[in-house]
Amino acid sequence: MRTTLRTRKAALAITALTTTAALGLAGCGGEGADKKPDTGRTSGSSLSLPSLKGEKIEVAAVWTGPEQENFTKVLDEFEKRTGATVTFVPAQDPIVNFLGTKIAGGSPPDVAMLPQVGAIKQAAAQKWIKPLGAEAKAQLAKNYGKGWQDLGAVDGTQYGLYFKAANKSLIWYNNAAFENAGAKEPTTWKDFLSTAETISASGVTPVSVGGADGWTLTDWFENVYLSQAGPEKYDQLARHEIKWTDPSVAQALTTLGELFGKPQLIAGGAAGALQTEFPVSVTQTFTGGDQPKAAMVFEGDFVAVNIGQTEAKVGTDAKVFPFPAVGSGPAPVVTGGDAAVALKDTKGAQALLTFLASPDAARIWAEQGGFLSPNKALDPAAYPNDVLRTIAKALIASGDDFRFDMSDQMPQSFGGTPGKGEWKALQDFLKNPKDVAGTQARLEADAAKAYKS
Repeated sequence: MRTTLRTRKAALAITALTTTAALGLAGCGGEGADKKPDTGRTSGSSLSLPSLKGEKIEVAAVWTGPEQENFTKVLDEFEKRTGATVTFVPAQDPIVNFLGTKIAGGSPPDVAMLPQVGAIKQAAAQKWIKPLGAEAKAQLAKNYGKGWQDLGAVDGTQYGLYFKAANKSLIWYNNAAFENAGAKEPTTWKDFLSTAETISASGVTPVSVGGADGWTLTDWFENVYLSQAGPEKYDQLARHEIKWTDPSVAQALTTLGELFGKPQLIAGGAAGALQTEFPVSVTQTFTGGDQPKAAMVFEGDFVAVNIGQTEAKVGTDAKVFPFPAVGSGPAPVVTGGDAAVALKDTKGAQALLTFLASPDAARIWAEQGGFLSPNKALDPAAYPNDVLRTIAKALIASGDDFRFDMSDQMPQSFGGTPGKGEWKALQDFLKNPKDVAGTQARLEADAAKAYKS
């Protein structure tokens, strides 16, 4: 999937999200296995699934907490329709390493959820995963745009389907802190920094950064880089066709340094941010009333799940605006997602993939919140609030005109491993944002090694 980022559809999608935010709308059973399975259909659904009475299916994913709970509800419905018994297998991150261990031990799960494009390519190269069956491919072709289909394919063979997507170009904010400071939603990076200073002057630290999780820092970089350097260079860097020592990388890091280099603008300063995990970076923004530990936190639509663990209400206490445009470029649109793949070519595994490719499965999680689906057949009314509904509509309206998370396209050893590669280099950069050249050199050395392996 390589398309021009900015078409009229994408621009309209961004405009819709911005307008909604301005209007204040953008805040945002296993027992079936003991019963005779039905035809695999429910009222209003055209999806037919086979009887899998007595079959056991294992599904591995790195999801925990609310994400695991909500995904389990999807699996419960599959059990009800088929008579299968489905077990969720908690996986460690990086999941490719976890799966490698399981495969070496002769006990791989039937299905796994892979959070990186690079992980799909790696698993396909190792011959760990099986192509989608005819029924799953039919659901995928019916319900997904070509861009999302291409992301799950390797050398023309369809292996994965993206069940869960993410809009990773959002800034969530504490509305009370904004109102007390007299702050407005910024649309440019310059305005964003100015807004941060305004909030700081009101006595609240403006930005919460979950730097203990290196992936959040790659998302910061990617949004700045896409907006500033443009989609062509974004694609080139993602494929390592240009080096990390390229001047465009230096420019993006320097821009990030305008925020990271001012410890008074970050909750806990750099040292505190590096000890703050992503969930805490969110909850500390939406607790404490109008005196939270931070007024803003950057990340995707899934932030709503963590806000739900506080007393703040999406749409009133917690609102959102698009990641600001950097330089002369437009606002970025970066997406992520989790793809389902089969590690066993069984009837049960293929039936589950078929179900996950349907709007029936997507609707179950969508109704719980904290979820976006790239499935264009899903009725937006399934989402529980205006912010998710609007972001979901924008995602679908962009068609194939989006850019997938850069680090998720790279070899996992570089773009998706805690304490190594890009995650570690950007954590070191957060600690010392003046070291642009040194950061670039380390990034390039690690990338060159990863792409050769």
